[in-house]
Amino acid sequence: MSHLLEVKNIQTCFLTDGSKVRAVDGVSLCLDRGEIIGIVGESGSGKSVTMMSVLQLIGAPGKIEGGEALLEGMEKNLLDYEADSTQMRDVRGGRISMIFQEPMTSLNPVLTIGYQIQENIMLHLKLDKEEARKRTIEMLKMVKIPDAEQRFGYYPQQFSGGMRQRIMIAMAMSSKPDILIADEATTALDVTTQAQLLEMIREIAKETNTAVIIVTHNLGIVARFSERIYVMYSGNVMETADTVNIFKDPRHPYTRSLLRAIPRLDDSKERVLIPIDGLPPNPALRPDYCPFYDRCEYHMEKCRKSSKPELKETQKGHWAACCLTGEELEAKEEEIRNKPQKEAPVRKLSEERCLEVRNVRKYFPIYKGMMRKKAGEVKAIEEITFHVRKGETLGIVGESGCGKTTMARCIMRVYKPEEGEILFDGTDLVPLSDKQLKPYRSRIAMIFQDPFSSLDPRQTAGAIVGESLKLSKKYKDRKQYEERVNELFRIVGLDPSLKDRVPHEFSGGQRQRIGIARALSSEPDLIICDEPISALDVSIQAQIINLLEELQAKLGVSYLFIAHDLAVVKHISDRILVMYLGRVVEIAECEELYNNTLHPYTKALLSAVPVADPVVEAGRDRVPIQGEVPSIVNRPRGCPFHDRCNDATERCRNEIPKLKEAGNGHEVACFLYEE
Repeated sequence: MSHLLEVKNIQTCFLTDGSKVRAVDGVSLCLDRGEIIGIVGESGSGKSVTMMSVLQLIGAPGKIEGGEALLEGMEKNLLDYEADSTQMRDVRGGRISMIFQEPMTSLNPVLTIGYQIQENIMLHLKLDKEEARKRTIEMLKMVKIPDAEQRFGYYPQQFSGGMRQRIMIAMAMSSKPDILIADEATTALDVTTQAQLLEMIREIAKETNTAVIIVTHNLGIVARFSERIYVMYSGNVMETADTVNIFKDPRHPYTRSLLRAIPRLDDSKERVLIPIDGLPPNPALRPDYCPFYDRCEYHMEKCRKSSKPELKETQKGHWAACCLTGEELEAKEEEIRNKPQKEAPVRKLSEERCLEVRNVRKYFPIYKGMMRKKAGEVKAIEEITFHVRKGETLGIVGESGCGKTTMARCIMRVYKPEEGEILFDGTDLVPLSDKQLKPYRSRIAMIFQDPFSSLDPRQTAGAIVGESLKLSKKYKDRKQYEERVNELFRIVGLDPSLKDRVPHEFSGGQRQRIGIARALSSEPDLIICDEPISALDVSIQAQIINLLEELQAKLGVSYLFIAHDLAVVKHISDRILVMYLGRVVEIAECEELYNNTLHPYTKALLSAVPVADPVVEAGRDRVPIQGEVPSIVNRPRGCPFHDRCNDATERCRNEIPKLKEAGNGHEVACFLYEE
């Protein structure tokens, strides 16, 4: 056997409603010792199911129907062993370890993290308790958990999300595996934490000669960290090659479409994202011909008449599953290029201010003891000052816990600030009572992060969208109400005939469109978009971003766009505000911020965002950022960023820098730029 792991023609099915759904339809891949490969594709493409099949982790109603998984040193195909056999238990967590997406559901909350790692070591390396404890502490130190000896006895809930994922990496590597599978292991984490953890996985893998499989939908991550890539769609591998060739010369229409749909940090702000129309096919109704046919811009009649294309080598080491020849593909590419391209919508920006936030602070009390006595305060946001013009998009970025959502809720008056002014159209909302706020409630709307949990599962889509109309009484009779609901559906690109469906009958992208229609129904002047696309696939993200831009051009609405994906924020925003630990550290026009970054934290944030191009990635300067965001309960004295900043001075440790003008409308809170 020439490879460490060789997967051949794996087929995995699930029985639902009496019919067989083929989730993985003949996937083959290989992996060599010390190699890092990436598996990318939209949700439902079969990435995770393929990896779970290799480890025989598919439970009822699922079943692995065929294929081989050959691991170096094993006598036979892994799929020939019983799922609960000694051999498979030795492979799982021993020779092949897996890091899952959500560390809190992977760690046992009633056992200490030291016990959980130690147990894994004793099981797979056959060490005694004392030796296993020593190795556990070594592993915790390796993944940079501070005070490892003391934290051995901590429980998972005593750690931050980034720290918990480090513990999962320590556990996965503790048994000296040959292969590490990172299944969307950093998706839920901040961009800086994500970069730290993936860099750590790469370093550990190279030091120990461990092979790594990165399963993700983020093309930037695989561009930065992978050596080879497998692109999956509808349970099939559509294309595979080394990373440079996949990005330089993609040979499958699906790969090309994915690359056109994602915003990049090095993009022109004027580039219009080109989403992939439609949705992936239902696995139960997958056609016999190419599964990408119905969404493919390049398709020809022969694609439908042919059977499902198999992977074939288009050039040395580059394989694609496409019916079209290279010449046909290039001819179609030329035809697409010559079509009239959609232009960025033209917007009118007013100098008039829609919103002004001045010196806003919000504190939350800490209670302790049986009598619930106040023992202190959490200073969630401090001295927040900014403005939003009419028709403008202000992007707000920063790591989790920096106060972005708290600030949004203060503007919505869900929270009442301790001090400061929130001027909406010239009126300060802070001192107003609930009754006085009523006329303003309909003029500020919010689009939430998770489109499913923010929609009432018992209401129809039409009732959800029309609820604000009823509250604000913006219709004369039932006929006008129905017409307005239909109009809102059409505005966000949904067929009004779908309004009698309930939320679970829609896709993720359609649910987010319903959320946007609901926000628009009260005819707001300001919409707060709180991570509105982070839960969506790449192609659906592009649709929602384009929709928001079109609506702004048409309706003149202002946006506060909160996100942690800086490439998306750059694409959609006019100005960007950067927050850290409850304070604003930098504000500037979009291009100015990216071309002339001033604050050390902003530099580290931008450096951590991977660009979906391995050649560009190789030439970028890295600005490393150490440690994690401190707890706001124990906020550091002086500049909030000083304990993670390479440029910190004694003054930074004792004084808090104020936000000051640095030219070109660029404001920064850093002593490095004081005259």
